[in-house]
Amino acid sequence: MDPPKPTAIHDESPIITKPPSIQHPHVPLTEEDSKRIARKTDRTILVVLIWVYFLQILDKSVLGFGATYGIETDTGLTGDQYSLVGSIAPIAQLAWQPFSSWLIVTVPPRILMPTLVLGWGIAQTCMAACHNFSGLMATRFFLGLFEAGCLPLFSILTSQWYRRAEQPIRVAAWYGTNGVATIIAAILSFGLGHIKSSVMKEWQIIFLTVGLLTILSVPFVYWRLDNDIPTARFLTESEKAQALERLRANRTGAGTREFKLSHVYEAALEPKTYLWASMALLLNIGASVSNVFGPLILSGLGYDTYTTTLLNMPFGAVQVIFILVASYLAQKAKLKGIVLAVIMLPVVAGLAILYAFPRNTPSSNGALMAGYYLIAFLFGGNPLIVSWIVANTAGTTKKSVNMSLYNAAVSAGNIVGPLLFNSKDAPTYRHGLRACVGIFVALIAVFLIQWVDLVILNRVQMKSRVRNGKAARVVDVSMREHQVVVQGGEEGVEEEEEHAGELDDVTDGRNDEFVLVMLNV
Repeated sequence: MDPPKPTAIHDESPIITKPPSIQHPHVPLTEEDSKRIARKTDRTILVVLIWVYFLQILDKSVLGFGATYGIETDTGLTGDQYSLVGSIAPIAQLAWQPFSSWLIVTVPPRILMPTLVLGWGIAQTCMAACHNFSGLMATRFFLGLFEAGCLPLFSILTSQWYRRAEQPIRVAAWYGTNGVATIIAAILSFGLGHIKSSVMKEWQIIFLTVGLLTILSVPFVYWRLDNDIPTARFLTESEKAQALERLRANRTGAGTREFKLSHVYEAALEPKTYLWASMALLLNIGASVSNVFGPLILSGLGYDTYTTTLLNMPFGAVQVIFILVASYLAQKAKLKGIVLAVIMLPVVAGLAILYAFPRNTPSSNGALMAGYYLIAFLFGGNPLIVSWIVANTAGTTKKSVNMSLYNAAVSAGNIVGPLLFNSKDAPTYRHGLRACVGIFVALIAVFLIQWVDLVILNRVQMKSRVRNGKAARVVDVSMREHQVVVQGGEEGVEEEEEHAGELDDVTDGRNDEFVLVMLNV
């Protein structure tokens, strides 16, 4: 007698049982095995992610230092043209996101990432040759275009190489280079700014140096990066099987090169998709305060060019420290939505100080500096939001769409942010600062709404499991700090690990055993 045919899946069902899975047999895996593979992955994959993300932020952030070395005067920028130069890169990123989603899924990372790095490195290098507004706009446009796939690609790679419990600290590791890049950019700008040349201006030397550094990194990225676990050169055949075993409990899939429109539709219909995008939009409107206008705000306190450059180093240090601290607190407190809301309070306080205190008075400069450094706390939010999205999204295409939409919202925030700061308001920029205070208050509300939304969705999942004849509660072993030990073949696997299809490319909306992360990282 022929075996029964699997039940067909119907698109109109919002949450249903998973389709028949590709079999991935269990293999023996101990806690020590898991830690060893994680360390090898860190030394190979994470190193590349950290370095490339650092280069992206470095290339992007030197524009602000160029402003302190006279780029506006030397290129004849007038009115809001500097703001437009700051906004054109995120405009390119925003326009490119739909195509970026497709590229991330269909093009192997080992080909895609070096191509992106080479593209924005060339664009950054060409900025050194610009002498007018149109040249700066063109080069910054291509810089943004090639950077568009960076954050979504990195997020997906993190989810495909690490357990859900390991992802937040890895996201914090590569995203934390925001602060490192700020420090290095300040050091480079300070040192290179002392070079006197009859051929090139100081800002041109800075742009040329960081651009060439990016281009020279391309061979390293291609040599070091691997596409996925099954083709990883740094793992033995037995370690590849164990690496896949490590990811089984994630229930987010092991990756695929097939772009699935059904995943796109599902992401488009979910409120949580737009709540995450709202977080990115609001948070990154505020981030523009430091990215584009930070050096100008400091120079408005009465410091000379070189002192202004050096004063950005502590700001970068605060970024690094607080990104790591925020990720640690969210993990230990097991209340990510609450932690996100709380860490925005110092940002609101910092913006309020910058708005309220007068400039160029000895009694207020200290308070203004403290207010500026408090803004750095906002950088603890992005990596937590990214890890929150990655942990709550299954299916390669759906993850790509969610992260591309997130990056589009980041880009939109970076577009809107500089436009809030009109050159006529320099050096206080009071109107822009006042708008940012309201934006961060709204952001705190969105964090709490998303937290409630995920609580409700998990209850819907529980009811779906009951309808499908399963236990209402599923033990989410992926969020345990220690790997669940698999003793042997399929018969020796713990009961909570006996689920088929955990490594298949199935979305969270079509897997009734998927547990959304709401109270823990």
